[in-house]
Amino acid sequence: MTFGDFKFSKGINEGLDAMGFDNPTPIQEKAIPPILKKQDLIGCAQTGTGKTAAYILPLLEHISNETSGKGKIHTLVLAPTRELAMQIDQHFEGFSYFVPVSSIPVYGGGDGLTWDQQKTALIKGADMIIATPGRLLAHIQMKYVDFSSVRCLVLDEADRMLDMGFYDDIMKIVTLLPRQRQTLMFSATMPHEIRQLAKRIMIDPVQIDLGIAKPAEGIIQGLYLLSENQKLPLVKQLLQGKKLKSILVFGSTKIKVKTLEREMRNLGFKVRAIHSDLEQKEREDVLLKFRNRKIQMLVATDIISRGIDITDIDLVINFDIPNDPEDYVHRVGRTARAESTGVALTFVTKKDGNILNRIETLIGYKIHRMNIFQ
Repeated sequence: MTFGDFKFSKGINEGLDAMGFDNPTPIQEKAIPPILKKQDLIGCAQTGTGKTAAYILPLLEHISNETSGKGKIHTLVLAPTRELAMQIDQHFEGFSYFVPVSSIPVYGGGDGLTWDQQKTALIKGADMIIATPGRLLAHIQMKYVDFSSVRCLVLDEADRMLDMGFYDDIMKIVTLLPRQRQTLMFSATMPHEIRQLAKRIMIDPVQIDLGIAKPAEGIIQGLYLLSENQKLPLVKQLLQGKKLKSILVFGSTKIKVKTLEREMRNLGFKVRAIHSDLEQKEREDVLLKFRNRKIQMLVATDIISRGIDITDIDLVINFDIPNDPEDYVHRVGRTARAESTGVALTFVTKKDGNILNRIETLIGYKIHRMNIFQ
């Protein structure tokens, strides 16, 4: 199957050609037809499978074909983090390059100018608003947001939003939307809370399940059983002399991340750290440089384990094992995006035995044990 089979309008096909998109991924192949038919949909798919394009492309088709409602908000996308909101907006801009539509991400952490830009878009009406729930509610409380024209609501990474405590915020926003609308929900997992939410806000949704919470087949996974004080020497041994274009290292705290940044710089790596101490613009700058290969290595806390679309990462290292098994899947999913391959290595200490068991239960197999160099 090719994207041509969906019969998108000329501008969208030109955007697909310009971005080098030929064949849809499984989630795109299954989700695009019902979304084009304006059906509600629940899509379960792991990170890196192309779910963002699975809803942006058919929604672009709807928006570009609308003859009424111009200058008003057509689609509202809710996302758990500013990083994911920015990523979705970047995808939208790419696919819509040859289509006269508009979008804006609405998230916190910016300056007064950012707030004013968001306010203007909400008042004048961008075709697609991509927002984090908290910042959107802050605008709503100012009484200038009009959602009466919204034709579609998208909840991206719905499980993550519920994990972060956004259920009440989501429901407040939903009550302001027209009852007659299309609702799309995408999630890496399908816990009971997600099903209950779907019952409340969706009408007879099409359900797509593409194998929940499993690392992509192209990921070569390995783990090292070691003590805490062996971690840093092992990282140095693993990386010294290696010619890898793109390396992502996850640490559990900003203190560890800062230490790793310093040690890796001393080894000669072009490295930057990203953590909660950085201002939003600094984080955006670091991510852009890493995406553009101006930085070889990124050391990060879980602030970016989900929702950042950085392709072709050669190696992911879990310097600290994540506490949530789902976060393991999302971390290692930064490599082997779509049909590519990559390597993910995880450091495990004695105290991590329980979480390791939970991860291996979730993914359904044992991760290969590696020998520490002598």
